[in-house]
Amino acid sequence: MPSKSKLSIHLISYELRNTMGNMLTLFFGLVFPIFLSILIIKTQIVGNVPYDQIMSAYTSIFITMMLLIPLAISLIGYAANYTRELEENSPLRLRLFGISDTSILIAKMIANLIFLLVAIAIYTGVDLAFIYIYKPVLGAIFIQLAVVILIGAILILMAHSIANIFKKFGPTYAITMTLYFVFMIFGGMMGIQTSQFSHAVQQIAKIMPMTFISNTDYATFWQTGTYNFGPLALSFLGFFGVALVLFLISLFKNRRFSK
Repeated sequence: MPSKSKLSIHLISYELRNTMGNMLTLFFGLVFPIFLSILIIKTQIVGNVPYDQIMSAYTSIFITMMLLIPLAISLIGYAANYTRELEENSPLRLRLFGISDTSILIAKMIANLIFLLVAIAIYTGVDLAFIYIYKPVLGAIFIQLAVVILIGAILILMAHSIANIFKKFGPTYAITMTLYFVFMIFGGMMGIQTSQFSHAVQQIAKIMPMTFISNTDYATFWQTGTYNFGPLALSFLGFFGVALVLFLISLFKNRRFSK
């Protein structure tokens, strides 16, 4: 029987291969954000934005479209992979080998976040080959990475919970795909500003960190390093709260989560 640490490494490697082997994840998590960011810049910005504002527009789009990566990898891709595993009873077989549900979740989260970082690096490299953005202050780079990783981690918890609640690919995929577009629309990633919604909808949108990151004020922080993080921090708490409620519902439905 391999050691616990060695088993964890093998488990993470296994989960990483599963994540990278999902064509849905590769397309929506890598190809689509690159394609959409460049398409918007070439069709909506060039010729339609004053010359002195182009760099600001490029920077804002670059930051906003990066949010599509965790939405695809950590929400849609994770839920699709894990639901298929549930249908094939893979977690049950792993438990028979002494691998707990907690270890499975942690390994999946680490593997998906590793892939998320790789996807962000590729997205950044390809986008910067086509567009020019403002040079960020050093602190903004680390905060941006931390913000995207934290969003990814919360979305993984959300996707894991939804999959455990339904245990079927069809309804799980339908719900996560619906959430994907809801987050895109309310989070300002579809060209609709949050201010255009009703007051009630705006309050709901403020629960999502993506709403604040897609705002032009956040793009200014990219250049200056100055930003009021209070509302963004509160949105993370609200977003995590929603994921935690889903997780508790999944625990109640399954009535066990081994330690």
